[in-house]
Amino acid sequence: MPTDTALTDSVIRLLDQPALAHLWTDDALTEVPVTADLPGLGRIHGTIDRLILTPTTVLAVDYKTNRIVPDQPAQTPLGVLRQQAVYHAALRQVFQNRQITVAILWTATAQLMDLPETLLHETMTGLATA
Repeated sequence: MPTDTALTDSVIRLLDQPALAHLWTDDALTEVPVTADLPGLGRIHGTIDRLILTPTTVLAVDYKTNRIVPDQPAQTPLGVLRQQAVYHAALRQVFQNRQITVAILWTATAQLMDLPETLLHETMTGLATA
C-alpha cells in the first residue's frame, strides 16, 4: 500500500504531464453515472471516471491502476475491455451524432491509451453472443 506521500506524488505526476493536460479541463465531467439498455446484454450500470464533451466529440476516460500496463490496446485485460466496450455502446446511444473515443489512463505509467472502435466492437459482439 503506497504511503500518502507516494500517492500524492503519483497524482501530481499525472496532473503535470503535458500530454494529459486536456483531461484536466474545468469543463470535464467526473464520476459520470451511465445506464443503458444494450441489445443482447440488457440493462447496464456503470460510472465513467472522466467525460469530456465537445459539440462533435465525446472522450470517455477510465483510470486503471494496474501495475502491468499493456503495450497495445489488444493486450488490455478482457474484463477492462468488456467494461469499456459497454461504456462505448452506451455513449453511442446518448451521443448519436458525435465521434466517441474511449480511453484508459494507466496511472502507473501516466499513459493515455485510446481503445480502437474495432476492438470495442469485437469485444461487444463477444459479450452479446456469450
